[in-house]
Amino acid sequence: MTHHVEITGQSASDIAYSVRTLIDRGQLRPGDLLPPVRTLARDLGVNRNTTVAAYRLLATSGLVVGQGRAGTRVADLSPGPQDGYATDGADDTSAQVVDLASGNPLPALIPDLRPALTAAAGHTVLYGEPVIDAGLARWARDWFAPDVPEAFELSVTSGAVDAIERLLAQSLMRDDAVGLEDPCFLASQQTVRLGGYRTVPIAVDERGMTPAGLRAALEAGVRAVVCTPRAQNPTGASIDAQRARQLREVLSDYPYVLVIEDDYYSLLSRVPFESIVGHEHQRWALVRSLSKFIGPDICVALVASDRETAARLALRLSPGTTWVSHLLQRIALAQLTDANARALIERAAGVYADNNAAFARALAERGVHVGVGSTGTGSTGAGAVRAGDGISVWVPVKAAAAEVAARLARHGWTVRPGDEFGLTEGGTASRHIRVTVHELSESQVEAFVTDLVVAGGYA
Repeated sequence: MTHHVEITGQSASDIAYSVRTLIDRGQLRPGDLLPPVRTLARDLGVNRNTTVAAYRLLATSGLVVGQGRAGTRVADLSPGPQDGYATDGADDTSAQVVDLASGNPLPALIPDLRPALTAAAGHTVLYGEPVIDAGLARWARDWFAPDVPEAFELSVTSGAVDAIERLLAQSLMRDDAVGLEDPCFLASQQTVRLGGYRTVPIAVDERGMTPAGLRAALEAGVRAVVCTPRAQNPTGASIDAQRARQLREVLSDYPYVLVIEDDYYSLLSRVPFESIVGHEHQRWALVRSLSKFIGPDICVALVASDRETAARLALRLSPGTTWVSHLLQRIALAQLTDANARALIERAAGVYADNNAAFARALAERGVHVGVGSTGTGSTGAGAVRAGDGISVWVPVKAAAAEVAARLARHGWTVRPGDEFGLTEGGTASRHIRVTVHELSESQVEAFVTDLVVAGGYA
């Protein structure tokens, strides 16, 4: 809403200082709409360019967010929803609460760290040594080589979110536009919002990011695009070869837009990797986190990118600042090259896929049809009865997702309402919930499906 306060000043810096003071005093609150630049210029008796410059100063400082025709609002820097931290649902003190919202991998399917800890012992790393452990670099080059252009450089970061944050920061300025999938992974939303960038939604269907959505975002002036090629979170959609060709064709007209592919599910995925980056594209990065299969606490992600992007990223990861511990890198390498650990990772991939498929079939038997990347509210076609790739399942509901989540919470089930993932208000995400079912017994699956049919408006 528009908040009526007295903004003063005759220069851009004075006007910006006035707004900042009002924010500091709580007279302007997060989400409040500032006056249109023309209106404020008229009220203050200054040139419109002066108020434009003032708002630009505020946006650069991260105090306000420009939303095009929707105006300029005071930035909201409060924490948003995060995976692993379910905030909606039943009373946390209840012993009956079953958490289906966190999106965590199964601990039993993460390799034992103890052998890796022994293998990771080595010489002491001092300032000035290479940022990437030599053994991990050799392994990673072989891993990435089939999936990226021939000329690429490697980087290592503290997880995929850290990689994406740094990649955007080395390429963008505040108020630059970033294309994100809609619905979108929670951490990507937070990274873009807290970085002070503008979000441009790109629609997702059963085959991932859509060509029409990507083209519209590029025409709107995005300077970076973040795409999930496999196991898109939350929908489970994956890009196939035909869709990848279509997206590469769209991107061919915009070779200098930074394209970040977040292949977080990599070794767990049941589908082939298809890149949307063409060989002529100038700015790109493929990010592969290790968190889903060797544990979130390892906090290691590998990044393959073009040389310019890698050089810029290296400046933010140099020894003496924020390089990733070589001990963690060696632990990761030990897990990735251990036969028993790799066998468990392969088993985990099968367990997640089988459990999601079984859950989708159980829903279908009760009239709830889950399709890969489903964007509708449930169909009756038998072809739609299959879950997508990934840890969780994107379930269509016939009532508002927040209401469904509240109803399920009263029965002791904590789920993620789709609204948390949606970038477009009132979009398809508001008629979905995301659930992670791998710790449920058969009887619990049956009980949950029974409650979901009623809560979701299918009964």
